[in-house]
Amino acid sequence: MRKILALVVMSCLVISGTAFGEGKVLGYTCMDGTNPFFVALENAIREVVTANGDTLVALDPQNSNEKQISQIEDMISRGVSAMFVNPVDRDGIIAALDKLKDAHIPMFGFDTEVADMSYLVTYAGSDNYNAGYVCGVDLIAKCPDGGNIIVLDSPTMQSVVDRTNGFLKAIEGKGFTVVAQIDCMGNQEQGNLNGTDALTAHPEAVAIFGGNDPTALGAYAAAEAAGSKALIYGVDGSPDIKSLIALGKVTGTGAQSPISIGQTIADLYYKYTAGEKIESRYPIKTFMINSDNIAQYNNGGWQ
Repeated sequence: MRKILALVVMSCLVISGTAFGEGKVLGYTCMDGTNPFFVALENAIREVVTANGDTLVALDPQNSNEKQISQIEDMISRGVSAMFVNPVDRDGIIAALDKLKDAHIPMFGFDTEVADMSYLVTYAGSDNYNAGYVCGVDLIAKCPDGGNIIVLDSPTMQSVVDRTNGFLKAIEGKGFTVVAQIDCMGNQEQGNLNGTDALTAHPEAVAIFGGNDPTALGAYAAAEAAGSKALIYGVDGSPDIKSLIALGKVTGTGAQSPISIGQTIADLYYKYTAGEKIESRYPIKTFMINSDNIAQYNNGGWQ
């Protein structure tokens, strides 16, 4: 009987996210926990949290807005002290943010904006507009005569929307025509499927822009299968995409640093709890990685 009672007590402690009442429990949610970008970012947050004697509880909604809301509700029931938030859907997540607000749980946004930023204590994320813009600038240099292009985006993900807007602004008036713009949900499989369909309809396309590196990897596979010479652009600066840039198979990526984003937002939480003044937004630098500088960044990891 004593053993059973002990197990029940231990279970309650685990469910509440604590280890025998030591340290705070912080919640984490991102749109896709299997994306290597978010794996690196979560690890960076976890390192800071652990170093401060606290615990990070992370759940993966697998690109489902409904699941993300349900998982945030679970975090609230666990009594987390704060939430690190990256939305599947910038608008859809507001219902969950309302619940966090009602529970007086402070929210710290990262990488992708929510529809109403006033819910957040602060936000750290890449300059996503610039990440897309530098890809457009690179495309102009490589295709000065313009041509037809394919855009694989994700309109519910604000980070991808910003990247796409930056890319399209850069190539505006430069002789390019967007012949297909398709929602790929930031997904490699969808990038492959939709990239294949788009190239079948537009085999003359000179370039494909993917809103993130997984989408670009799918587009690369589609182009290889179709025998297309279209230039392939992504955004992230992932190890996989950098390896392909080094081989001359992918053109470039608007690079960001998940490690910097994760460390920054975690540090901001601790500054906030210490009563320090923090700003509402902390932009993280983005830049182009292509054949010109790939040797500097192709190190098997994230920059």
